[in-house]
Amino acid sequence: MNNWKLNRINQDMAAKLVSEGLPNLSAEILAGRGFVSIEQVNAQLALPELSDPFLIADMEKAVDIINKALEDNLKICIYGDYDCDGITSTVMLYSFFDSMGADICKYIPERSEGYGMNIPSIDKLCSEGVQLIITVDNGIAAVAEAEHIYELGMKLIITDHHQPGETLPKAEAVIDPHRRDDFSPFKNLCGAGVALKLIAALCDGDYISTIEQYGEFAALATVADVVELKNENRYIVDCGLKYITNTENTGLIELIKIASMSGKTMKATDFAFKIAPRINASGRFGSPSQAVELLLCEEETKAAELARELNSLNNARKLTEENILEDIRQQIQNNPEILKRRVLILNGENWHHGVIGIVAARMLEKTGKPCFVISSENSEARGSARSFGEFSVFECLTYCKEVLEHFGGHKSAGGFSLDTDNIDKFTELIEQFAFEKHNIMPIYTINIDKLLKPSDLTVQSVKGLDILEPFGEGNPSPMFLIQGAYVKDVRGCSDDKHTSINIMYCNTFLRLMIFFKSPDDTNIKQGEYFDFLVELQAGEYLGKEQVSIFARDFRKSGIRQERYFAAADAYGKYLRKEKLPLNYYRKMLPTRPELVRIYKNLPTVQIAVDTLFAQYVNEDFNYCKLRICIDIFKELNLVDFDTYLNTVKKLPNPAKTDLENSIILTELRNLCVNTV
Repeated sequence: MNNWKLNRINQDMAAKLVSEGLPNLSAEILAGRGFVSIEQVNAQLALPELSDPFLIADMEKAVDIINKALEDNLKICIYGDYDCDGITSTVMLYSFFDSMGADICKYIPERSEGYGMNIPSIDKLCSEGVQLIITVDNGIAAVAEAEHIYELGMKLIITDHHQPGETLPKAEAVIDPHRRDDFSPFKNLCGAGVALKLIAALCDGDYISTIEQYGEFAALATVADVVELKNENRYIVDCGLKYITNTENTGLIELIKIASMSGKTMKATDFAFKIAPRINASGRFGSPSQAVELLLCEEETKAAELARELNSLNNARKLTEENILEDIRQQIQNNPEILKRRVLILNGENWHHGVIGIVAARMLEKTGKPCFVISSENSEARGSARSFGEFSVFECLTYCKEVLEHFGGHKSAGGFSLDTDNIDKFTELIEQFAFEKHNIMPIYTINIDKLLKPSDLTVQSVKGLDILEPFGEGNPSPMFLIQGAYVKDVRGCSDDKHTSINIMYCNTFLRLMIFFKSPDDTNIKQGEYFDFLVELQAGEYLGKEQVSIFARDFRKSGIRQERYFAAADAYGKYLRKEKLPLNYYRKMLPTRPELVRIYKNLPTVQIAVDTLFAQYVNEDFNYCKLRICIDIFKELNLVDFDTYLNTVKKLPNPAKTDLENSIILTELRNLCVNTV
């Protein structure tokens, strides 16, 4: 179960924003998100023009060096990266220099080569006559590689957006807004955003023609690289969304077709979930050169073929993810101890390096725990981590650095490598870090903008939310709470692939859709009361405008989540044999009548433990006690418990047994007596 946090709306502030001309629903959302003045709102919603590119440190030096290289007809190489940001940045700069008649080439390392510049590729470029290397989306950490470039007689210009180390690489110019001596006003650009500013600087600061030519690429990369959609990034994405509608780039046109978005209004979420994954798939499952070739292609038939290739690679990526998740399911079933840890640490043989980050994110969402996924191959292991809240991946990796060969990242994500012999020690250090820094682990939380009222559900109100676009990192799509809705009807759609629910809410009939869950999977029953987290969308159906409601999360009404999470935390500590106060053990100890009652109420088909717990929301029966009841039943072979799915069912015709034979029950009773 996820933690839901409902924003408190300052109604006076909302009213003030409405008086300034904002739509009512948008005004309430902004007031709930903590905006306290119209000036602050204007700063959030404004689309400020991009700041002077020459304000970035070394930009003028870079322009002078590049112009001299163009005059002297030096061979220039754009050195990119294999993700969407690096690919689009490479395409932008390559296209620009090609249009200038430059002697230009490009190089993006394969994923197997690792991130950033490497000595063998530098040697290869030197042998091909390259005289100037310009990096995009990498280079700020390439100190040794930069020295090698100069030893070979080449020159280097770095454009990057990652945090620099103590020492900047040797280069003619280092363009990175995060440099300590950089005083440009906006720092949080992606790699393509920095590349866009370099192109503008090479055009004497002309952003108009630069954005017309390359705005859709910079916008796509900005969304894909999950940088905050505020200030200049908001402007870049807004411009890119406008230009992509009528893009003349043949590759993008074919990519949009294959994503079934032709003729539709594109939003930032379409970049994130439909276009970027197909570009990223080339670097994960094929070669990034395939995506580069597509985005540089001018011949429609060839572009269509390349788009199909990327689509196939993306499908392969999805299949590989599912295969790894199935491996994880088996691991957890065979070793339930994995889920007892404060942090989820998973290790598999030859798991595809290109998707372990995605798998880590999916397992985080499933379990509500920070997740580290490791892929082992012979003596080498590489991993990816995802987190949330106050648990910092980078701090954790730093704590574990004694066993790591390389690592990097930030608060919510990171990557690392180590010798396979050190995996057990690494696991131990992660748990040690979590125990020392987070006695109570952070809870995965979904922020809710507003308790929905039926009066909010007008087409005009929902269309008014468009003023908050584009949605993404730092500006999430509005989430609404429907609380205490009476379920009138539950039906399957598209052969039960999806679920349609009719509810009565505040004396109003509403229809909700839950995608990719069958009615049985939802465990929502007619006649029950449920709470739903929903997103709203205004659209047209059969020629009539209407509001659609999409449920993103749901649970039975009446659950007191603060008690649920406190009991879940106590249960985790009990499993890990961490010492708890005496009264905790007494509250989690089930009586014999309680055990008998819970067992009798168990169904003979699998039921989610959270769903089972919801049956006791009106009783003084905590979640920890329910989990211990299930553990006792499992110990006595009375139930089948699916550790991965967290579901349980009563076994038919079990052998007769006595509850007093339970070791769990005996040990817990002893703790209730002997704990000091």
